[in-house]
Amino acid sequence: MDEAHIETVVVGAGVVGLAIARALARSGRDVIIVEQADAIGSETSARNSEVIHAGIYYPEGSNKARFCVEGRDMLYAYCAERGVAHQRCGKLIVASSDVEMERFHSLVARAHANGVDDLVPLDAAEVGRMEPEIACVGALLSPSTGSVDSHGLMLALQGEAEDLGAIIAFNTPVDAIEVTNAGFALRTGGPAPIRLTCRELINSAGHGAIPLARNTSGLDATLVPQAYQAKGVYFQLKGKSPFSHLIYPAPNEASLGIHATIDLAGQTRFGPDVEWCDTVDSAEFDYEVDPARGDKFYAAIRKYWPGLKDRALMPDYSGMRPKICGPGEPAADFMVSGPETHKVPGLVNLFGIESPGLTSSMALGEEVLVLLELGS
Repeated sequence: MDEAHIETVVVGAGVVGLAIARALARSGRDVIIVEQADAIGSETSARNSEVIHAGIYYPEGSNKARFCVEGRDMLYAYCAERGVAHQRCGKLIVASSDVEMERFHSLVARAHANGVDDLVPLDAAEVGRMEPEIACVGALLSPSTGSVDSHGLMLALQGEAEDLGAIIAFNTPVDAIEVTNAGFALRTGGPAPIRLTCRELINSAGHGAIPLARNTSGLDATLVPQAYQAKGVYFQLKGKSPFSHLIYPAPNEASLGIHATIDLAGQTRFGPDVEWCDTVDSAEFDYEVDPARGDKFYAAIRKYWPGLKDRALMPDYSGMRPKICGPGEPAADFMVSGPETHKVPGLVNLFGIESPGLTSSMALGEEVLVLLELGS
């Protein structure tokens, strides 16, 4: 088996891995990104709603709140600078009852605590002037919410990282990692297996992050969380979009509900729903969209858009969420584990990076850089 050495390895070429590689390459490091697929962002990063989140829903002081708000501002600036297609279209969070309106008080307080201070309360008449198709008793307008071409963003991050000297090795799954006195030794598979050694290692493998951490000799296994997977499907609306903003129902304790997003081509899709999966092996994921799942979408959507016609929805696509909490458990925070946590110099593990991972990606890249500097 051939051997190679490089200063820093990033495992995973999704949007978060690419943002991390960019940040590390900007710091002057020699970086290689190893990716088991034959292209960037082929799993979670390619199967999401492409929403730039404002940072409203997450608990005060959480990683999700911090990285979402920081990442949102970084993302808008980066897209403008790099010419990545995006739009700050805004979002309406709509209440279908007075009880849901009452929940807005705590939602606004949480948003303010997270640094989101631009929410605008609207009454039904004001919503009607903005979105005539929407039926509600009131809403919150989030001007900072938007959407982005996720693939265009990943291409921009990849291009900048490569311009700074980073290399991507596709078709290169990491089979095992060993912590050594000099850093790490990775055994890779694929068509050209090698033994790759490095001083710094960032595990940003998405669905594969937890299995990879469990296969890291020298890492305390008790610091690796349990893996879960939840599937979400999307349905596309036939014809022209009736909305000019993203539309979200008032959240409840279980989820954010079936919401409407508008892509950069003006197409509306609804979703995602939640279905817990029996497998956590990405090789066994079933991305097929069962048309029957759309039956539940109609009732949920008609609570805020009663004009939705029968048979107006068609199956679109699905995605898998790499979760670290199970059914019925409170939503888990992002877990970004650096040397101060696990006592392994040069190692950063990222677990449970689901939504708002896309929005948070650039802030997570900067956080990894900070953790490596603190642990050196």
